[in-house]
Amino acid sequence: MQIFYAPDIKSDTYTLDENESKHSVRVLRMVKGTLVRLVDGKGNMYEGAILEPDSKKCVISINKIIKDFEKRNYRLHIAISPIKNPDRFEWFVEKSVEIGIDEITPIICRNTEKPGIKVERINNLIISAMKQSLKATKTVLNEPRFFDEFIKSPFNGYRMIAYCDNAIKRSGISEVYSKSGNALILIGPEGDFSNDEVSVALSSGFQPVHLGQSRLRTETAGVVACHSIYFLNQ
Repeated sequence: MQIFYAPDIKSDTYTLDENESKHSVRVLRMVKGTLVRLVDGKGNMYEGAILEPDSKKCVISINKIIKDFEKRNYRLHIAISPIKNPDRFEWFVEKSVEIGIDEITPIICRNTEKPGIKVERINNLIISAMKQSLKATKTVLNEPRFFDEFIKSPFNGYRMIAYCDNAIKRSGISEVYSKSGNALILIGPEGDFSNDEVSVALSSGFQPVHLGQSRLRTETAGVVACHSIYFLNQ
């Protein structure tokens, strides 16, 4: 059943925008009575049918609402450095949304080579991945923040920093994190966090963790961290 994103849905009918209307009627060949689903990005899933298959203003009649659709009992926030290749960062976003992540904050670290991100493009990617993976809650993409500023932000849950330096003993995520707990994980840039950044994080209450024996790319580390929390909550 096709899924559409409807962030402003308010009644028992919903009109798709022109792009989605054209896609549904001309590309997918949907007709009156075709069953569809809508998600509002706020956790609600709607089931309905095409009422008016217009290629510019396709109207959907809503007949069922599923509130808190597959809501998780934990929240995951990953703060990760943007990387030189934007395609790889977007790959991280796409896969983490498919797995299940609530919030992403790009953090600008000392070794971050390319701090900018394409916010609109990534938000569109988040919506696409949300629909693809049958999720009703949209992952929050925050504006980039400097590491020193972000580290001071309050967070109620398990706080972890993943990095490569073996000088300080690090634990596996499963040794630090407990099921159903909220988690915030810091992932550094290609050149890893600086020693000063690690020291500041540890003094701020972050637990040092590793993601296995292999040295991982930034985007891979982000996906592994995301899946680790997902797996521990199964």
